[in-house]
Amino acid sequence: MKKLNICVDIDGTITEPFYWLKLANYHFNKHVREEEIKEYEIDKVLGISVEDYNKFYEKYFETLHLNSKPRIGASVVLNGISKLHNIYYVSAREQRLKGITLDWLKKYNMPLKEIYLLGSHYKVQKAKELNCDLFIEDRYENAVELANAGIDVILIDCSYNRKPLVKGIIRVFNWEQIWEIIISLEKQKEIA
Repeated sequence: MKKLNICVDIDGTITEPFYWLKLANYHFNKHVREEEIKEYEIDKVLGISVEDYNKFYEKYFETLHLNSKPRIGASVVLNGISKLHNIYYVSAREQRLKGITLDWLKKYNMPLKEIYLLGSHYKVQKAKELNCDLFIEDRYENAVELANAGIDVILIDCSYNRKPLVKGIIRVFNWEQIWEIIISLEKQKEIA
């Protein structure tokens, strides 16, 4: 069996997508509920300036990232996948978050594989460098960019990414569905 190169986003993909909401609501005296979130950009969700959001993030980034919880099934599926395929974490997080990211991955028993913290949402170049067969993502704009570049994408459902899909993107609702898709890809690669 050919090993697949699978790129995996972190925030909102292996972490719960709204890990920041409770603290942001408290900090900004807001009452935003998860189901009301239709945008990816937190400043827009909260109706605040980018500058105010950046100040909040600078104050709490460590707390936010260390206290986020994993999505149900993420650890089990990623550990299963990592036994058969190459996993690369490819995130828009900044490089300064590498230690926090590694600590979080260890805490939640995620496979410790290669981590690329790009400091940017543009992931196409890194995916191509890694010969990515499949990219697991939650941000709609990233998914569209990757798919338009010829990279197959699994988009894990969130209230902020429910927009029309383009060719090359499959929407899923949980990590078990991701596992099923990867098993199906394995079978296709064996036949090819």
